Amino acid sequence: IMKKKEQTPEREDFENALKEHGTFVDISIDELVQIHKAATRHARMRAQDKVLINKLMTTSVTTVSADCTLSDAAHLLVTEKISGLPVVDENNCLIGIITEADFLHALGIPSHQPGNSLWHTLEHLFSHTDKVGDTDGTVSDLMQKNVITVSPDNSLHEALASMKHNAIKRLVVCDDNRHVVGMLTRSDIVRIFFDHFIQ
Repeated sequence: IMKKKEQTPEREDFENALKEHGTFVDISIDELVQIHKAATRHARMRAQDKVLINKLMTTSVTTVSADCTLSDAAHLLVTEKISGLPVVDENNCLIGIITEADFLHALGIPSHQPGNSLWHTLEHLFSHTDKVGDTDGTVSDLMQKNVITVSPDNSLHEALASMKHNAIKRLVVCDDNRHVVGMLTRSDIVRIFFDHFIQ
């Protein structure tokens, strides 16, 4: 876990910060403040590079098979209080993922529209209860096959960049053979920063 001293800018951070601003002959106070901010950012990124996913991920992962019924998968999401289930084959190799958003989308509920609050989503859900009972299919009917994954040896910085670039809330952690070995969620990352800043 990151320590505060790891975020204190060192010489290499100031060198990287200076490279962002070009070569200076005279440096004003404002420029010095900007350089210090940039060096601090580089120090933070350096600290993130030292924190590996295998130290952050949740290793107890609930998975489902592609032939699991949608009703069973939905029940797991609710009872386990999770928002996504990796889908694996008989060898525990990742073949997809199904999330609560997939269920809402299948029900015609606009879960990803920025203007919709949680209350709007719930109101829509309860006004379409005739669709909710239609859970006779299997996970393979709704699962997303193109899953963004991360290696246990990747850094926190790499994980954050991947989540931001792909606009996702979670990363499935897989080994070289695509065996599911963990999950990394936004909550895990928030916890790491919270633990860091209260030390």
